[in-house]
Amino acid sequence: MKVAYLDSIVLVERLHRLFLDVLKVEIDRLGIRDINNVQCFLLYNIGDEELSIGELTQRGYYLGSNVTYNLKKMIESGYVQQERSTRDRRSSYIRLTKKGLDMRANVHKILDAHIESLKKRGENREEFVAAANVLRSLETFWSTLLATSARSLAS
Repeated sequence: MKVAYLDSIVLVERLHRLFLDVLKVEIDRLGIRDINNVQCFLLYNIGDEELSIGELTQRGYYLGSNVTYNLKKMIESGYVQQERSTRDRRSSYIRLTKKGLDMRANVHKILDAHIESLKKRGENREEFVAAANVLRSLETFWSTLLATSARSLAS
């Protein structure tokens, strides 16, 4: 079990990096040079919503400093619009511009092409559902460990 557990941890991190590398190749192929792969996936995760930076950080499990830096670059490139909250001037909300929505549509097309390629290779949905369930179980396990640790530190 220990070898499989450690292998899973390494594999999750490696898969995330590989996906970002594939995304980089795909956006380069489209001739898009004003956004990087991490920003592109961050943009994809913003979606059609208007979010605070805190919400985006919590939802995507991004590091706050990375989100702030990448959002600044995406605002400068015209992918994201930022507005200060009218109720709390310390917070601001972000949403995609038309350019950002168009880029998000490109990412949808890229993911759809990946899915078609996986189907042609004979991969099936059930295996991906099972893998996602195992990863969710690991996420729950780690979240529970963190919550338990936080409670024991507080007492």
